[in-house]
Amino acid sequence: MTSQLKKNLKIILPIALGVFLVWYSYNSTTAENRKEILFYIKEANPFYVFLSVLLGVLGHVSRAIRWNYLLEPLGYKPRLLNNVLIILTSYFANLGIPRTGEVLRATALTTYENIPFEKGFGTIVTERVIDVIMLLSIVLIAFLLQTDVIMGILLERGININGLLILTCSVIVFLFLFIFLLKKSNSTFAIKIKTFLKGLLDGVFSIFKMKHKWLFIFHTFFIWGCYIGMLWVIKFTVPETISLSLSQLLVAFVAGAFAMATTNGGIGLYPIAVSGALTLFGISAVSGDAFGWIIWIAQTLMIVVFGAISFLLLPLLNRIK
Repeated sequence: MTSQLKKNLKIILPIALGVFLVWYSYNSTTAENRKEILFYIKEANPFYVFLSVLLGVLGHVSRAIRWNYLLEPLGYKPRLLNNVLIILTSYFANLGIPRTGEVLRATALTTYENIPFEKGFGTIVTERVIDVIMLLSIVLIAFLLQTDVIMGILLERGININGLLILTCSVIVFLFLFIFLLKKSNSTFAIKIKTFLKGLLDGVFSIFKMKHKWLFIFHTFFIWGCYIGMLWVIKFTVPETISLSLSQLLVAFVAGAFAMATTNGGIGLYPIAVSGALTLFGISAVSGDAFGWIIWIAQTLMIVVFGAISFLLLPLLNRIK
């Protein structure tokens, strides 16, 4: 398989999967159910939809502010407006071609702020590591708060809990063994991995050495608070989901987050994943689907509208460069 074919498949397959899932979602519901879902979407209170979008925008602005805290120790401080526009443009790009947004962010930073590509990209990698840590923390919190429900579903579906625990322990032991062998090895491959991991760890621990570390930590929690808040306010748009607790919505949030990573912007899969998570708490498939589609449409429209505007504004506001 040629490298060009691999690149094309990486672009085409997520989009094709998303389109298939939209088709599957449509065909797996009856005409009556589709009518009900569409009714909920049309009747969704615009105030809560606007509030969800506003929280999303605030999260992106906060991310732009936080980005400068990573760049400042390197001797750079881009204009905040440029940071916001670059971030929104990168999310817009990710809707079309997955993972291009990170490269676009670093490239735009080089173009408009004269910051070397590798330094800008290094801060973006650090951001991603922090985001993964935050997501895993939320996964753990959601599991601890809803242990009974999740364990009940696993048992109901015939999943052996003891086997799952043994598998988890085996993975942990294998991981420690891998780290031990990696430390002892001097092979070229091992050295490359150690260098890469050291770079990631240095990036993470550099947070505690930066001038504004507490502000960085505050913005990190604020960003993820906005993401969860986007989901929280949408619950008021569907009558059946109003009674959902924060811990229950965290399970839906986690399902949606993993769906976002699977297809472009979660197209097709996001509403299915969120709806599936909500059914664990007695929410009907119709209400769950309506909830999933409302939050996905709100998020996607926000990225499309503000991303497209940012894409046009960025070169106009930096005409000299």
